[in-house]
Amino acid sequence: ASPHGSMSRISRQALVSPVVKVQSMSVKEKVQLADEVFRKQHHLLASCLVQKQLGVSQKKMEFLIELMLICFQAMKQSGLTWPLITEDEQERQLARYVGAVRFGEDLPAGLRERAMAQYIEAHPEKELLAFVQVETTKWLQRMAPEESDKYLVLAAMGLVNCIAFVPVSA
Repeated sequence: ASPHGSMSRISRQALVSPVVKVQSMSVKEKVQLADEVFRKQHHLLASCLVQKQLGVSQKKMEFLIELMLICFQAMKQSGLTWPLITEDEQERQLARYVGAVRFGEDLPAGLRERAMAQYIEAHPEKELLAFVQVETTKWLQRMAPEESDKYLVLAAMGLVNCIAFVPVSA
């Protein structure tokens, strides 16, 4: 990996295995993994659980929690030591993402697509970002839309960005 971090820390291969592993887990195994998240990255878990207060249903929260478990499993399998992601870091990443989206909304369609392409191109964890975007898009197409869905999407993108931008040591 380069010192500038242009290489993703979580490769496509490092993501495939956690996706398969988490999606095939029993409820008991998912609870055990969530307990481990609580011990090691409790703010990531909290950012999912707080969705209930924003009006997100239990069923929809389960989708977000599964995404978070996959992200956490991918972090574990990366072989890197991840620092505790703080609440401040979560707020910073959320503001950064919302800023990028708002900026895009003010642009004409062609420029908006180019801005989004640049956002993705500059993203340190392209595979993780792509996975979460695709899963979230597919999920939104299956669900009856509700106003609270935007909070869930923001939380999912927040997870990715916290993982992507937090400095790690090998």
